[in-house]
Amino acid sequence: MVASIDTDYLIVGCGAVGVAFADTILTETDATVTIVDRRARPGGHWNDAYSFVQLHQPSALYGVNSIPLGDGQKDSSGLNKGYCELARGPEVLDYFDKVVNTHFLSTGRVKYYPQCDYLGDGKFNCSQSGTTMQVNVRRKIVDATFYGTTVPLTHTPSFEVADGVKLVAPNALPGLWRTDATKPEKLVILGAGKTAMDVGVWLLNAGVEPQAISWVMPRDSWLLNRQHTQPGAEFFHETFGGQVAQMEALATATDLPDLFRRLETSGVMLRIDRDTEPSMYHCATMSQGEVDLLRKIKNVIRKGRVQSIDTSGMVLGQGRVAVDGPVLYVDCTATAIERRPPVPVFQDNLITLQMIRACQPTFSAALTAHLEATLEDEGQKNQLSGPVPLPEGLPEFLTGMLMNMINQFQWSRDPGIRQWMIDSRLDGFSAVIAEISKDDTEKQAVLKAFRGFARQAPENINRLIAQQNADLVLSA
Repeated sequence: MVASIDTDYLIVGCGAVGVAFADTILTETDATVTIVDRRARPGGHWNDAYSFVQLHQPSALYGVNSIPLGDGQKDSSGLNKGYCELARGPEVLDYFDKVVNTHFLSTGRVKYYPQCDYLGDGKFNCSQSGTTMQVNVRRKIVDATFYGTTVPLTHTPSFEVADGVKLVAPNALPGLWRTDATKPEKLVILGAGKTAMDVGVWLLNAGVEPQAISWVMPRDSWLLNRQHTQPGAEFFHETFGGQVAQMEALATATDLPDLFRRLETSGVMLRIDRDTEPSMYHCATMSQGEVDLLRKIKNVIRKGRVQSIDTSGMVLGQGRVAVDGPVLYVDCTATAIERRPPVPVFQDNLITLQMIRACQPTFSAALTAHLEATLEDEGQKNQLSGPVPLPEGLPEFLTGMLMNMINQFQWSRDPGIRQWMIDSRLDGFSAVIAEISKDDTEKQAVLKAFRGFARQAPENINRLIAQQNADLVLSA
């Protein structure tokens, strides 16, 4: 059975970026929207996340523009004490459910089709009803699935696991502590990303002794210091002081290692092991307290990625590691976000949502929707929405920062976008700058310093990129 419906925008994916795009389109236009998603509930990968997951960055900078996430409070205890609240997974999932099923549907301009698979060319199939729908799209198809997000619960490990090995996703951990089953004496965390860090923090906070934990860490990572990502005037000096330090490092660093040394010295970047040089940066954001806690895990295994696990140990990329006695392996090796070559955001009748401000996916989606709602020329829209490459290793940090600066410069020259950013709750910073009095010499000096280094930084970033490329050629 094939049915036909009409819509202005067909959004494929009901995760955070798809919902953020839809919210701005509904707010700024009279368009109708159809949302198709394979999951049963809004929220994308949050449906499959482990229960103790929480946002890296403040709740105030996540979600949709029209509805706040959280209460706008600061945490009064814990490792995020004194900073803006961080929503936990269940809260985020309930938030997106409310946005779609209450706010969106009440407009009468939204049709939402959960548990449906998009087939391409405006066609999707709904598994529950068996109905195939053909959508007549009057304006654009919006791809909100470009990054192919995966989480531990849904991914398939890339390594072999022998019979008798106990391997779980992080989702299973709280249940182990709620049952009468024998608790594991040893735990091995597999993976080096933010999920592995979350697991380490959770285990230590749950009372697991640090010496009972081993951590297979193929690569160390640089981490953004959450102290310097706080929105609002209260945190002006922490946040904008960090921005000045970052821009100064980008403007004056002599090479890539020197850049990250400067960022660490200024407190903008953190690393867990002070004696190991990180080779990875994925936008992970942590507090100093979380990093200090993770430093208690001393048995960190740096022998590459896991190749296989059997009942006596692990084969890693650089050799075998014996593991004696009963052990529980925690799989944190899911790629999270797939690194794909960027494509133009606007291509004829297709919008491919990507990051256009570094590390801020929902702001990026909302601003993309604003460009769609207010501009006609596709070339102009693409000029204002250059995709920021997702960082992988350290060289990608340079290209990402350069593209980020190009976009910010373009937006600053457009009065309409400047005002939209001031009004946007997902921005968090433009309104703070706009409200600074010309007589506030102290804060004006900070902004002046930032702008001065920002003028110098692009030339030096290009030099550092060329230096990296030359080093790659010489080593090939």
